[in-house]
Amino acid sequence: MQANRIQTGGMRTFFLVWFGQLISRVGSELTWFALGVWIYEQTGSVTLFSVGLLSYVLPRVLISPIIGPLIDRWDRRWIMILSDAGAGVTTLILWLLAASGGLQVWHIYVMSVFNSIFNTIQWPAYSASTTMLVPKKQLGRAGGMVQIGRAVAELIAPAVAGAIYLTSGLKLVVLIDFATFAFAVTTLMLVRFPKPEITPAGEEARGTYLQESLYGWKYIANRVGLFSLLVYFAILNFLVAMFNPLLIPMMLEIGDADQVGIVLSVFGGGLLAGTLVMSAWGGPKRRVLGIIVPAGISGIALVLVGIKPSLLLIAIFGAIYLFLLPIVNASNQALWQTKVQPDVQGRVFASRSMLIQSTMPLGILIAGPLADRVFEPLLAEGGLLAASIGQFFGVGNGRGTGLLFALLGILVSLFSLGAYLYPKIRNLEDDIPDAIADGGIMAPTLGEISEVTEFDMHE
Repeated sequence: MQANRIQTGGMRTFFLVWFGQLISRVGSELTWFALGVWIYEQTGSVTLFSVGLLSYVLPRVLISPIIGPLIDRWDRRWIMILSDAGAGVTTLILWLLAASGGLQVWHIYVMSVFNSIFNTIQWPAYSASTTMLVPKKQLGRAGGMVQIGRAVAELIAPAVAGAIYLTSGLKLVVLIDFATFAFAVTTLMLVRFPKPEITPAGEEARGTYLQESLYGWKYIANRVGLFSLLVYFAILNFLVAMFNPLLIPMMLEIGDADQVGIVLSVFGGGLLAGTLVMSAWGGPKRRVLGIIVPAGISGIALVLVGIKPSLLLIAIFGAIYLFLLPIVNASNQALWQTKVQPDVQGRVFASRSMLIQSTMPLGILIAGPLADRVFEPLLAEGGLLAASIGQFFGVGNGRGTGLLFALLGILVSLFSLGAYLYPKIRNLEDDIPDAIADGGIMAPTLGEISEVTEFDMHE
């Protein structure tokens, strides 16, 4: 077995790991699309559909700070192996329940919680390992490649899952997902990851498990630009979290499951195009602009997604919205990988993950009731806004949700403009020195960046 291992480190290792995770992501998207359709068919409730998303997001927020020290203490490859294996087991349990005819909605919620825990453990290990495998100048492209996994999944999975679901049922979809987890584990068994060198930041982070868990917060808090950027992302995640659980139910009011699957595949095409552009380009030299500008434009696309009850328009503007996301996400990831020392990235990235996702459960939780009880009645036949705004957005099922999408998109664009106008975010790359260089690792101490340690959110 040892002789067959690929040599430690390097882009070749990254490519193999990336490919395994891409296949796994496709399988997961197959399952979660099919499960979402199944829940909505069984219950007819947007709120219960949203609970499925909430059961996945909430555990990520709660356990992120706890797992940070594990990422920096343990072999990151084995962390990824165990998380993929654990997610595969939850998928196998779902298949057994579906095959026996005993699957219930609450089973999906419980399995989603466990799947979320395994994914939360894996993500910072994957991100921190990428920093050690990929040269600094290639981090933007690597971030684009990681986004390709999501793009390919969203391009292929909805249409394929919709077709399999209608012809063969839920069981086959879930079984395919289990096979993709096994493939991902196999690729990880073939490689090794290099261990990061200990930097002054790593020495400072050492202590009890609680102290190491809190170190990520301390690191971010002492860098106001990074903290401000996280606040901006937390706001955007709150807004977009309301969009995610409402999209499929809104489209199911316009077309059936296979049509919705085709639209989501068009979304995936937009996402794939964005990832290919980012992978080839690497993003702008000023990575902050690669975050804020596309995010602001994506808000306009969200407005247009909700404007008319047309699957064609939803497909076009949804694809534009998703084309922009890889540029935002890969630019943000490359910025953090450049600014944070590799040996503390597990702790810092875990804390970062908790903060930016902390607002998502609230967004998901209120999305269903907000749509069902407020916006849908406003644009129902005879509703309060049916004779005014309804003349433009349309009247009937799903039109209130469209109005809500438009409002969310406007807010995304306005907050992005605000982020650009705030100097601590706009000048982040100048204010905070890089933690890595092309020729090796640089590790500035807190004293060397004391000029950016004051909190002044009103500057």
